[in-house]
Amino acid sequence: MTTTTTASLFYRCHSSSSLNFKCELESPAKTRLFSPATGRHVVRSLKACRIRCSSSDPSSRHVFVSSRRQMAVLLSTVQLLSHWLPPDGKAADMYPLMKDEIRRVVTKGKAAGVLRLVFHDAGTFELDDNTGGINGSIVYELERPENAGLKRSLKVLEKAKIKVDEIQPVSWADMIAVGGSEAVSMCGGPTIPVVLGRLDSMQPDPEDKLPPESLNASGLKECFQRKGFSTQELVALSGAHTIGSKGFGDPFTFDNAYYKILLKKPWSSTTSKMTSMVGLPSDHALVEDDECLRWVKEYAEDQDKFFRDFTNAYIKLVNSGAKWKTL
Repeated sequence: MTTTTTASLFYRCHSSSSLNFKCELESPAKTRLFSPATGRHVVRSLKACRIRCSSSDPSSRHVFVSSRRQMAVLLSTVQLLSHWLPPDGKAADMYPLMKDEIRRVVTKGKAAGVLRLVFHDAGTFELDDNTGGINGSIVYELERPENAGLKRSLKVLEKAKIKVDEIQPVSWADMIAVGGSEAVSMCGGPTIPVVLGRLDSMQPDPEDKLPPESLNASGLKECFQRKGFSTQELVALSGAHTIGSKGFGDPFTFDNAYYKILLKKPWSSTTSKMTSMVGLPSDHALVEDDECLRWVKEYAEDQDKFFRDFTNAYIKLVNSGAKWKTL
C-alpha cells in the first residue's frame, strides 16, 4: 500500500508552450508519512520514498526520483527557483508584458528619446572602479544639463511601468533597457533580446561621466575604452543617431543612413544652413579618424552587419555595471 502526498512545486513552466508540472511524494504506508492520529504528515525515513514528476504534455513520461541525494537536489532546486517567480507564478510573462505596454505608449516619434534614456543611464559606467552603469539612476539626474529633454521620455516610459508594476514590480533599469530595444525594433531596426533582473540604484551616479558631445575622435575612443567598449562598438552604438532629429535620413527609421550621410559630410557645406546643422561634433569626428572611418564605411555598405554589431553592443551596454537580483 502506498500513501501519496502531492506538492505543487511549479504551477506553470513557460517555454515555447505553457506546461503544467506536478511533483508527488510517494511512500509505502509503513513509513507513516501521514498520521491519522495527529492529522499531520510525518517523514520518519526517506529510504523507501520516491518523488514522481509528471507533466501535462501527453507525450511525456513520468520521471521517478528515489535516492535521497536526488530528492534533496530536486527539492532544494525547486525552493531556490521559487524565489525568482513573481507571486502569480508567471515570471516568463513579464518580458512580453513589458514590451506590449511599452509599445502602447512609445510611438516612432518618441522612440529616439526613449533610446537616448538608455545611453544616458548606462553611459555613466566606468570599468576601472565598476561604478555607474545601467541602474535607473537617471531618474535622479534629470536636472543635469546633459539630460535636458529626457524628463518627457521618462514620463512616457513611466506610463508603461505603472501598468507592469500592477502585475509585478520591475526595476527602472530593466524598463529602460527593454524600452530602448523596443524603440529600435519599432523603427525597423533589429530585435534585441534583453535579460531581466537588474536592480535600481537609490542615488544618482557621479557627474561628468557621459562623453561630451564636443569630443574629437581621440577623446571619444579614450572615453569609450574606459567603459569597456572598442572603437568598433563606439561606431556601432553611434548609429543610434539614425533616428531622431540629428538630420540623418528618416527620423523614424532605424537603418544605416547615418553612416551613408556621415561619408557625405553635409555639415561642411557653405551653401545650406540646414545641412551644416546635421549631426553633432562627436558624429563628425568619426569620419576624421582612420580607425573609426573603417567601420563607418563598412556599416554604410552593409546594413545587416550594422544591425548585428549594434545588437551585440547594445546588449553589452545594458549589462554594463548592472547589479543583478540574487537568491
